[in-house]
Amino acid sequence: MAQEYTPLPLFDALGYLDSTLESQLPRIQPYLLAPLTPEAVTLDYQHSCLFLQAYRGSQETFKSYRREIERLLQWAWFIQKKPLKDLRRNDLEAFLEFCQAPPNHWIGIKHVPRFIDQEGRRVAHAAWRPFIATLSKKAHREGLLPNKKAYTLSQSALQASFAILSSYFSYLEQEEYLFGNPIAQIRQKSKFLRQHQGKKTIRRLSELQWMYILETAEQLATEQPVLHERTLFIMNALFAMYLRISELAASERWLPQMGHFYCDADGNWWFKTVGKGNKERDISVSNAMLAALKRYRNSLGLTALPSPGEATPLIPKALGKGPIAGTRHLRKIVQSCFDKAIERLKKDGFNEDAEMLIAATVHWLRHTGISEDVKIRPREHVRDDAGHSSSAITDQYIDIELRARHASAKKKRIKF
Repeated sequence: MAQEYTPLPLFDALGYLDSTLESQLPRIQPYLLAPLTPEAVTLDYQHSCLFLQAYRGSQETFKSYRREIERLLQWAWFIQKKPLKDLRRNDLEAFLEFCQAPPNHWIGIKHVPRFIDQEGRRVAHAAWRPFIATLSKKAHREGLLPNKKAYTLSQSALQASFAILSSYFSYLEQEEYLFGNPIAQIRQKSKFLRQHQGKKTIRRLSELQWMYILETAEQLATEQPVLHERTLFIMNALFAMYLRISELAASERWLPQMGHFYCDADGNWWFKTVGKGNKERDISVSNAMLAALKRYRNSLGLTALPSPGEATPLIPKALGKGPIAGTRHLRKIVQSCFDKAIERLKKDGFNEDAEMLIAATVHWLRHTGISEDVKIRPREHVRDDAGHSSSAITDQYIDIELRARHASAKKKRIKF
């Protein structure tokens, strides 16, 4: 059946979820020709929609859950030919193995919208697929194309799949739609998930790379202040306050504003944000970050520091009014700065640092800021500013033990 059925999307974007149960289901029925009864398909679909509605508060979480549930339903209905109620532990093991090596026609080579507007209707995008073959940033820069045959599912993706599906089946169990959680019943998870001994590798920038990135942003701001004072502020905020890119973007759950920088009774400045898990936290603002804020506000024609409750968008659009919504545009701004820093590094003869910077992502700025600060600040302070749930996560950024271990290994001999 995998060779006969080409998947089409089941769930539309978050903004269309309100009408899912009444209007979206009839729209997908024409191509939901699963070898099951219409009632079984409809019930599975409706319960899945209700589960996804619980994640309206976080667009990124919604997307992650939608992706995993979409894959599972497509596989269950068309490959395993079973409704959710009939799935058992061995079925879920088969599904996870399927995800590691899906057939080529289930794999796409680019991200496309699930649905598009066509003559006043929302219709499925013909190029959408449940799995995407991706390229490294370096391979993309070299003009290579994604290869479906080279598709792999990373360990982090498998771990996410386990967690999401376990939550999904727990919900269905609580709703008494099914009895038992087949994911929780998988005893030998080790055949899917590798155990890592030692600390997790933290991806971060070298001091030279960060220096070139910051200097590049400063040069851009000097040359084109109207456009790039914003770029400079973004780079400073991501590094100095360990922000996630989503914490700078406007969304349904949070609109970053100038007034989220505030001064307490002791004259100390803080920044309030809402991060992962919809958790609100206050980040201590250093003198250097406060100076960066003043420079940025001056470029916008604002007072040096925000007034209490000031509603001015923190990261406004370059053209038009309002804040930048979503993370895609912000990522492009950061990547553009990275690209120019790479050019400067190569020009100055730092080819190795330039090559390594090609692989960097926006999140490396957060990792680098945390890694630098944990050298000089109490880890509990860094933990709370970063929004880590425990000190154990912050400890992953401490390199002292790793450096000592490597130093003791450098002079090991092979020949005696």
